[in-house]
Amino acid sequence: MSSDLRSYIVRRIIMVIPVLLGVSILIFSVVQLFSPVERASLFIRSEREASNVAGIIRKYGLDQPIHIQYVNWLSEVLRGNLGWSKVVSRPVLEALLTFLPATVELTIYAAPLTIILGIYLGKKAAVHKDKAIDHLTRTLAIVGWSMPTFWLAIMLLAIFYGYTGGIFPPDRLSVEAAVYVQSPQFTRYTGINTIDALLNGQLWVFVDALRHIVLPTLTLVTVQVALLMRVMRSSMLEALGQGYVLAARAKGLDERTVVDKHAGRNAMIPVITLSGLLVASMLNGVVITETVFNYKGVGWWFVRAASQLDIPSVLGFSMFAAVLFVMANLIVDILYAYIDPRIRLT
Repeated sequence: MSSDLRSYIVRRIIMVIPVLLGVSILIFSVVQLFSPVERASLFIRSEREASNVAGIIRKYGLDQPIHIQYVNWLSEVLRGNLGWSKVVSRPVLEALLTFLPATVELTIYAAPLTIILGIYLGKKAAVHKDKAIDHLTRTLAIVGWSMPTFWLAIMLLAIFYGYTGGIFPPDRLSVEAAVYVQSPQFTRYTGINTIDALLNGQLWVFVDALRHIVLPTLTLVTVQVALLMRVMRSSMLEALGQGYVLAARAKGLDERTVVDKHAGRNAMIPVITLSGLLVASMLNGVVITETVFNYKGVGWWFVRAASQLDIPSVLGFSMFAAVLFVMANLIVDILYAYIDPRIRLT
C-alpha cells in the first residue's frame, strides 16, 4: 500500500468520527420531542425496570439540562444499552442482533447477483449501443424500475407458492426445519440458516432455507438491477467517448482490453457509489420485501416496531441505519482511491 493511499484512508477514517457525532446529536434532538416518561424507555433494560420509571428518570438525569441528558444517553448507547423493545420483549440491541442475520443472509444472495448482473448488462448495452441487446436491456431496466416492489413480490408469491403448490414458500424455514434448527441437535454458529445448515452437515435444512430465500432474492434483484444497469450503461458510454479510449484503439489494442481496462475501470466510479448504497440499504432491511414474504429480518422488525410506536426500537434502528450508511460511504471512498489514484490527493 502506497503512502498516499494510506494517508488518504486515515483521513477518511478520522472524518467519520465527527459525522457519527453529528448523527448522534441529530437523533438525540428527536428524542427531546418526547416527555421524560417516554424518554425513560430508552434506558430500560428489563421488564422489571419498566415498573420504576421515576427511578429511571432520576438515575439518568432526564429532568436535568439537555447537555447532561446527552452525555448520559450517549454513554449508555456506547455501552450497548439502546432501551427495551416492547414488540419482542427484549433489549433493543439483542433484538437487532437477533433479526440482523436474516437480513444479512438475504443480502449475501441478492447483492452480488444485483451488482454482477447490473455491471455486466450495462457494459454489454453500452458496447453494443443501439443494437438488439441494448434495446432489450433498456426495456428490461425500465420495466424493472417502474414495477412496484410490493406488487412484484405478491405476484411471485401467488405464482410460485400459491399456483405451483408451495415450491418457493414464504418465511425463513418450514415448520419441520424450524423445529429442528431450534433443537439441541443443531448448533447455531452465525444465525444464517444456509451457512449454519452446511456447518452442521444438514443438507436438507440448507435446501429448505434456500427454497425460502429464492423469492425475496428474485424480487430484490429484479428491482435493484434495473437502476444499476442504467447507471453502468450511461457511465460506460461516457467513458468510451473519451480521448484516452480513442488513443488506445488507435494504438491497435484489442477491443476487450480497451473496454475492460481503459473504459471499464473509469466507468466504475458512479457504479461503486450506487453499489455501496445498495448493499447498505439491503442490510438496513428491505421493509416491503421482508414484510410480504414474512421474512423475519431487520425490516420486518422495524415495521412492527413503528406500527406499535415502539420508540426505543425505532431509534435503535435509526442509529444502526445511520452508522451503516456512514461506514458504506467510507468503504466507497477507499475503493475510489484504489481505482483512481488522483482521488488520493484530495
